[in-house]
Amino acid sequence: MAQKSTANNSKGPQVKKRRGDYDDPANHHTNPWLFELTIGLFAGLFWGVVRWLLYEINFTVELPGFLVEPFFRNSFLKSPWGITIGISGFIVFSIIAALIYYFLFAKLRGPWPGVLYGLLWWAILFVFTGPMLQMTKPITEAGWNTLTTELCIFMLWGLFIGYSTAFEYTDEASREPIGAR
Repeated sequence: MAQKSTANNSKGPQVKKRRGDYDDPANHHTNPWLFELTIGLFAGLFWGVVRWLLYEINFTVELPGFLVEPFFRNSFLKSPWGITIGISGFIVFSIIAALIYYFLFAKLRGPWPGVLYGLLWWAILFVFTGPMLQMTKPITEAGWNTLTTELCIFMLWGLFIGYSTAFEYTDEASREPIGAR
């Protein structure tokens, strides 16, 4: 009995492909609900904690729980449990914002759409609805430190959501150097 010659056998024995192994990115399909839920969760957790730290070192006067302020007393939101609920509220907000970004802007490339998305949310929350619902101080009373800190945080938050989404749903990965993939 003659053995078949295998020219490609220099790498060792062939491993049977398992479900979930992807060699061809074209065959990989991401579940958008789960992906955006994950992006929103981590965007809210990371940037919510950063907002809390910046509040603690007095870079901003807006409470970490300003989004849930209509539902809780201000004194409670300053307590450890209130801060936890505030960060949790920011996580829920981030998940919803990530889903909205996916449905409206998922095919946009690059980092700038995400930065502009964060600026849009900053304007909505700190210029329009925030003061109207008494969640934030009016923009004329907030102070430059608070305004610039919150603006930068929301730009970075939007960048995180936008660029993560663009990287997954456009060919942003093809722009990476070959060794980075």
